[in-house]
Amino acid sequence: MRIRPHRVGEQIKKEMSHILQHELKDPRVGFVTVTGVDVTGDLQQATVYISVMGDKNDLEGTLEGLEKAKGFIRTEIGRRIRLRHTPEILFKVDESTEYGNRIEKLLKEVKSDDSSGDVQ
Repeated sequence: MRIRPHRVGEQIKKEMSHILQHELKDPRVGFVTVTGVDVTGDLQQATVYISVMGDKNDLEGTLEGLEKAKGFIRTEIGRRIRLRHTPEILFKVDESTEYGNRIEKLLKEVKSDDSSGDVQ
């Protein structure tokens, strides 16, 4: 039976979220949300997309903490999922929420400009 990459990705996402919230003790890692996981077809790499609450300094500190804890996280995921080979983990910042917030702000500005232009 072949395990599909998206199913493995969902399981990694679930376990990663639990590890980051409950087991990782690094003070640099703040409030992190795992937004998605992409696993290659051969299950050798898993790209974990994260969202971090806070400013740029919080983001940089969190990424440093995650890089330091990568071995621990990979070991825990391998133990919990029980794959023959645990995928290499790559962390990437998910900027889609920030992008969405920016678009929403711009739309509100356009709407308020239109409203103020109608009054004559």
